[in-house]
Amino acid sequence: MKKILIILTTALIVSCGGKAPSIDELLAQGDEKAIAAKKTELNNQKASIEETLKKIQDYQNEHGDKPINTQVSTMTIKDTLFDHFIELQGSVDTKQNITIMPEMSGLLTQVYVKEGQKVAAGQILAKIDDGGLSQQIQQMQVQEQLAKTTFERQKRLWDQNIGSEIQYLQAKANYEGQSKAISSMQRTLSKTTVRAPFAGTIDDVITEQGNVVSPGMTALFRLVSLKDMYINVDVPETYITSIKKGTEVTVEFPVLSEKMESKIRQTSSYINPANRSFSIEIPVDNKSGNIKPNLTARLKINDYTSENAILVPLSVISENQNGEQYVMIVNESEDGLQAARRQVTTGKASGDLIEITKGLKTGDQVITEGARTVREGQLIDIKNS
Repeated sequence: MKKILIILTTALIVSCGGKAPSIDELLAQGDEKAIAAKKTELNNQKASIEETLKKIQDYQNEHGDKPINTQVSTMTIKDTLFDHFIELQGSVDTKQNITIMPEMSGLLTQVYVKEGQKVAAGQILAKIDDGGLSQQIQQMQVQEQLAKTTFERQKRLWDQNIGSEIQYLQAKANYEGQSKAISSMQRTLSKTTVRAPFAGTIDDVITEQGNVVSPGMTALFRLVSLKDMYINVDVPETYITSIKKGTEVTVEFPVLSEKMESKIRQTSSYINPANRSFSIEIPVDNKSGNIKPNLTARLKINDYTSENAILVPLSVISENQNGEQYVMIVNESEDGLQAARRQVTTGKASGDLIEITKGLKTGDQVITEGARTVREGQLIDIKNS
């Protein structure tokens, strides 16, 4: 094409050159008739050149090389196992994480443990001054012994029908009353000894020895057990039918670079109206002892599984002006491979893949690279699959 243009241009120059004066010379002479004649001559040559170019173009369109097809990449549709997960974030908690408070007022005379110490269930942690209560119990025990002896003698006499019934009953009541009073005071005295309600670790000694303490006001220790650990997290109500007790969960602790598998232990029966969610509880196995209360955890919960799913990259999904989704597929025609539009219905997405629930079948070829630039009916060449 470029060679033809050069030949025509050369012919035009030759036809205008030679002995004939140039345009500049004609303009310098100011001969209007000669200038007008030259203009007419050039217009005729221009029309002749354009007609020749048109003939050449028509010939090339009919007999020349076909246009180059658009290069695309494709993927062949296959069904596969598809597991969908929802990702949530929560924090670790424990059922046994308490602040120990005194049950009796008084001076904290002894503290037997220190921070970080492991203790057994029932172990003595501290002692509160009993204010002379133990001495009162000793005096009452002497009186109880006397009442017991009196009751036993009166009982023997009563068994022999000696003495009155009222004397026997008074002796019995006096003895039983003394015993119950001592038992009550002993229970009160036991409150001056602070014991561990369960086995765990003393995380914090809050009140030191020598301070005056009182029930419900003074915190003594923080006792933590790392055995019964769990994660409680809120789940949007849209997943209430797919997330149930026993659903598998992958738990990741980013700080520890650890992962573990668990299952949902409990789901609540209440929807929180504030955030339209329900809570779930996942047990955490803490064999290593590295997991601590309030540690951040990421959860991946398998809420959907399809054994014969059709998956395509999210990047190949397009949408028309009506909001309908479609992909570009490969269609065979008489002229060769063409791009064709196929309307689809999408399901759940996972990462950069999305499930196609309607519109595609096994064996279809979906255009991946070039999917958003190729037009329907356009001839294409597949450069790889």
